[in-house]
Amino acid sequence: MLGSTRHPPRTTARGRRPGRLRLAFVAAVVSLASAFAAVGSTIPLFNVYRAEDGFTNAGISMSVAAYSVGTIGTLLVAGRLSGHVGRRPTAVAGLGLLLLGCVVLLDVHHLGVLIAGRLLMGLGAGLGSSALTAYIVDTAPARPTWLASVASSQTVMIGLALGAVASGALVQFGPWPRELGYLVAAGLLLLSLVLILISPETAPRTPGAVRSLRPSVRVPARVRSLVPVVAAVSLATWATGAFYQAFVPALVEEQLRTDSSLVRQDRRHVPS
Repeated sequence: MLGSTRHPPRTTARGRRPGRLRLAFVAAVVSLASAFAAVGSTIPLFNVYRAEDGFTNAGISMSVAAYSVGTIGTLLVAGRLSGHVGRRPTAVAGLGLLLLGCVVLLDVHHLGVLIAGRLLMGLGAGLGSSALTAYIVDTAPARPTWLASVASSQTVMIGLALGAVASGALVQFGPWPRELGYLVAAGLLLLSLVLILISPETAPRTPGAVRSLRPSVRVPARVRSLVPVVAAVSLATWATGAFYQAFVPALVEEQLRTDSSLVRQDRRHVPS
């Protein structure tokens, strides 16, 4: 009988065991989906706030603007932070802000509370998405080659859609219609935090964290001619997403004569 030689575990080029990297990849994908599911969980409740608390379309628009300002501002200022302090700490901070936003939104009876909760969610989404998308790219398997780009780009849309649909169903059929969606989202965020905390780091600390907070925009010369087109498309998609968030639930209720939160929930939001 031939003897067998036991080889040490393989490591990747980053010096990590494949199993640990797979855990980190799953953790990053689940966390990114959970983050934007939490963002989407508010959308079916906008009409509830209108009907029960007297919020106006202008007030709802202000909460949508608060989320957008928080997300864009954080991406501009802290988009490179995870490259200096690490993917995990930055992701944990983003998920923590989203969790705090869910807690604030558990008791919405004043417009200021809704705006504050959505602002926290915007800050968390901006900070978390920048770190988690980079974490996905860092840990994605080498094959198939398209997995990293698809997972980092489409997980956001999947999370938003599932969050809005699930929240609408919970508002329509579940107990505690104003709170249950946020409680479920909070549970997913807590699970995501645990997964991130037990996953390996892929970006060691490097100097320059404070300098990285200064917004910097650089466009390679070969693609500068495309900037106006990309800017116009991005502006249009952001504006469309904001419109859907703020007004489509009310329009569906008015035009279809339905009070179903599942039917009138908004399924489209493009955060960039």
